[in-house]
Parts: sequence; structure tokens; C-alpha cells
Amino acid sequence: MAAASFVLTEDQFLCSICLDVFSDPVAIPCGHNFCKNCITEHWNVNTKYLCPICKEVFSTRPQLMVNTFIKEMAAQFRQSAQQESSSSSSSERQVSKPGEVPCDVCTGTKLKALKSCLVCLLSYCKTHLEPHQTLPRLQGHQLINPVENLEGRICEKHDKLLELFCKNDQRCVCMLCSVTDHKTHDVVPLRDEYEGKKAELGKRKAEMNQMIQKRRLKIEELKCSVELSDQNADREIAEGVQVFSTLIETVQRNLNRLIDSVKEKQEKTKNQAEGFIREMEQEISELEKRSSEVEQFSHSEDHLQLLQNFMSLNAAPPNKDWTEVRVHPPSYEGTVRRAVNQLEETISEQMKLISKLELKRVQQYEVDVTLDSDTANPWLILSDDGKQVYDRDKKIFRDSSERFYNLCVLAKQSFSAGRFYYEVQVKGKTRWDLGVARKSINRKEKIELSPQNGFWVIWLRNKNEYKALAGPDVHLSLESGPEKVGVFVDYEEGVVSFYDVKTGALIYSFTGCSFTEELCPYFSPCKNNGGKNSAPLIISAVSQT
Repeated sequence: MAAASFVLTEDQFLCSICLDVFSDPVAIPCGHNFCKNCITEHWNVNTKYLCPICKEVFSTRPQLMVNTFIKEMAAQFRQSAQQESSSSSSSERQVSKPGEVPCDVCTGTKLKALKSCLVCLLSYCKTHLEPHQTLPRLQGHQLINPVENLEGRICEKHDKLLELFCKNDQRCVCMLCSVTDHKTHDVVPLRDEYEGKKAELGKRKAEMNQMIQKRRLKIEELKCSVELSDQNADREIAEGVQVFSTLIETVQRNLNRLIDSVKEKQEKTKNQAEGFIREMEQEISELEKRSSEVEQFSHSEDHLQLLQNFMSLNAAPPNKDWTEVRVHPPSYEGTVRRAVNQLEETISEQMKLISKLELKRVQQYEVDVTLDSDTANPWLILSDDGKQVYDRDKKIFRDSSERFYNLCVLAKQSFSAGRFYYEVQVKGKTRWDLGVARKSINRKEKIELSPQNGFWVIWLRNKNEYKALAGPDVHLSLESGPEKVGVFVDYEEGVVSFYDVKTGALIYSFTGCSFTEELCPYFSPCKNNGGKNSAPLIISAVSQT
């Protein structure tokens, strides 16, 4: 029955100020009960001595009388609540940690709050939250997940709950604000604006997720670029090591041949001289022996012996004439030069191989190029597929602002980044211009072709006079005239290179260029010249060298 009594009269054992089980319950003259500390603090703060429940005002501060019955019943109720609390899981009665919202009612050790009340403006642990879950007069209070700074949810001006949102001022307001300072504004319940803002944040989150995905894809793209760059670098180093190893071996081999050749001549001369020396030393030995015998017999008193040996002693000595015998030092004239010439031939062969490898590498950046008839000089003829252009001494197009005054034409395609390559057949022509030009160049005046004016071009004049129009011009010495020219551009590196497609030889490179605008392939077949230069310039499909 005691337990049943507690259940039925549970709200009677809770202080209406702290909402906790009575601690030292006292009664005031109107008959209502409070914790001694709660009512004392309440009257210390307020200037009037009134009952917080019935609002009865007392002229003097009432004397507080301990309610023994309530005290005993509250003690039993507290013991029952503590036993129930002790049987709860440890997660429900955790001590509040830094960063967590503590219970505002707990005295001493603060437990972690489970809910915050927007009416009471307090946060409660499980034990102190129970009245809000069981008492009818508290069940209507709005509970939310525990938050700090509940005071920030109260209107500073009207001391009311912020439960509306002003769209005009984009701020939270109370009910009184909506009929005073914001009465002409568009004011909606917080929940309505919350749903809208939540949807907006969802959209923003989706946008940010999309941005994240794009950046992740870009990161993968950059990683792939770095990986490709590493592979290209490794390949370039390997090819460089191979080429230079071959050159070093060739140099060493030619040097060894030079040294062997010189030593061979030197050894031959030395052997010849040593042969002469041995022969003369042998003659000297014989002459010295004969001289000694002659000396001996010339002092002899023995007539018979002298006469008997006279014939042998008087015989003619070796009579080889050594006067004209010479050992001439060998001539090494031209030995080093011939060795260097052989080395140059080897290096030349290696350079041809390197050029072919380089051309093969740039050919992978092939782009499809077609001529833009809107930019063609009125005297030029373009094929229907936009791949050929030539001059027939006849005006074909009408003048327009896009057409060149010079006898040239641009491609339809333009490039402002990366690398691109295309090939042009020049076979049978005696004059032509090829290269790239800025898309924005002035087309209505005769302009000198140079990088300063936005042109990176090489040309042919008089069948074999090749120049790079680098400002000043650079004369190009080519072993043979190219029949097909490859044009390669690396926009970021600032390089424009021209190749003889047949031999793979590099004709010329503009380097250190600073490109800031779109570039277009540039073509000029030059004048027909009475049929001597009637062959067209032909944009050809790339065939891997």
C-alpha cells in the first residue's frame, strides 16, 4: 500500500521550485510545502514574500515550520527513487563529462542531462526528468535533446520563449515581438522555418558532396598525371642512358682505335730503328775484332806469321754505307680528325634515331585539323573537306572582316592548353609558310611574321631557302627538303617544333615562348607563280613513324 500511495500522490512530494523530492520540507502559512533552501532562496531574491504556487502575499517574512509528515514520506519516496535509479543502466546515470550538458538540478556530482525543457529552461538527468514524464502539468512542456545556454532561447526584451522566426530580419523572435517590432514582417513558426532551412542545408550538403566528389576525381586525375609523368620520366631517363651509353662506348672505341693506330706506327718505327742499330752494332763488333788483330800483327817481329795472315787481315771490312740511312718519325696528320669524323658519323646516326623516337612521341598528340574558309584570303581555294589549300591567281571569296589580307588561312580549331600535333604535305612546292598564330591577330593589314606579332612560323623560298621567322630570321641548313612537315605545340612549356616526317629530323624549335591566348594552326601556300608553285598544302593523317 505504501508503494501504491507513492504512485498516487507522487506530485505531492516534489518541491514546485526545484521539481525534486522535498529536502527539509517546510510549510508556509498558506499551507503549501517547499524545500527549506528553495523557499529561502526564493524570498532572498524577490522583494515580496509571496507563495510561488497560490501567489498569496505575506506582509512579513513567514516563519518556516518543518513538516514532519511530509519529511518522512519524502524520505521514503527518495529512498524508493534512489533504489529505482540504482537499478537503471550505468549509461543513464553517467557523470557529466567535459563537453556534455550537465543536469541543472543535481547537487554535488552533476549527472549527464538526457533532456532540456524549453519551458523550465533547465536540463535534467534521468531522475530529475521523471516529473516531466509522469506529472500531467509538466507533460505539456517541450523537451529537446540536452543543450547548453538555454537562456539564449529567451527573448532578452520580453523574457519570452523564442518560438517564431522573422524572415525579413532573419532572426528568432518571441510572440510579443511578432505583434510589436515585427508586426509588419513575415513571421513564421520556428518549425516551419526549421524545415525550410533544413531542406536548404540538405541541398547545400548535396552540393558540397558533389564538390567533394569533383575534387576527389580531380585528385585521382592529378595522381594519374603524376604517375604518367613518372613513367615518362623513367622512360626518358632509360632512353637517355641507352643513347649516352652507346655514345660513350663509341667514343671509347674510337679513342682506342686512335691510340692503337698511333702505337702501331710508333712500334713500327721503333722496330725499324732497333734493326738498324743491331746491324751497326754487329759491324762495330767485327771491326773492333779486326782492328785488334791488325794492331797485334802490326807489332809482330815474326816475318813468316805476318806474311801468312796478311791476306785475311788486309781483307776489305764491311762496306755498307749508312750515310743515307734514316728512321723517319711517322706522320699522325689527320689521325685525330679522321677519328672525330667517324665519331660524328656515329653521333649523326644516333641523332637520327633520337629524332625518330622524339617524333614518334609527339605524334601521339595528333589532332584533327581543318581549314577555316571564313579566314581564308579571297584568292585562296580550299578543298571541300577543308584539308587542302592552294592559290590559282583567281579571287574566290568575297572580302570580310574575318579574312586575311595576307595570302593565308587559319584552322577552325584553336588551342589554349595542352599539346597538339598535325602534319602538312609540302611536296612539289617551291614556297610555303607553316606554323601557328594567335587567334586574335590583325588580319586586315600586312604584318611581318614573327613571335612578337603573334606568329611562330617557318617558310620555304626559292626551292631550298628555309628560314625560321624568329625575329631576327634564322637560316636553316637542311640535308634535303622535307616532303611532309610535322608541327608540334606544347602550350604550357612554350614550345613550337617542326619535323621532317620522313627522316624524323628536327627542323627547328621555338622555345621559351609565352602563350596567353588561343593558338590556331597557320597555313600559306604562297602565290601560284605561274604554275611553278601550284601544288597545294595538304593536311595529312598521321602515320606513326
